[in-house]
Amino acid sequence: MKFKNIIFFFYLFFFFLFLIPSSSYCAYPKLISTLNNAFTKIEGWIINISTPVAAVAIGSGLLMKKFSFGDEEKIRTGKRLISGSIFSYAFILCLDLILSTINALLG
Repeated sequence: MKFKNIIFFFYLFFFFLFLIPSSSYCAYPKLISTLNNAFTKIEGWIINISTPVAAVAIGSGLLMKKFSFGDEEKIRTGKRLISGSIFSYAFILCLDLILSTINALLG
């Protein structure tokens, strides 16, 4: 039974490979350009949203440290909030490099 399934898929593969015109199963340039535009728009949205969010997070961390009144837990939480938001924002800025790599692999 497994042998018959393997032979069936083998014939099906070659049917699609040689008998159907290549334009019907090859990637269209329109699809690739649509993906490129989608990645560009997503990147723009993420950067536009992340800049004010990072600023608010860093400001909140600074205020948490400033108004901790000597509470060590609040100081540590403020430091973690600041360092985490800086790291996250740096990663988002590196998103352009990541998306350009994906873009180069796709087209």
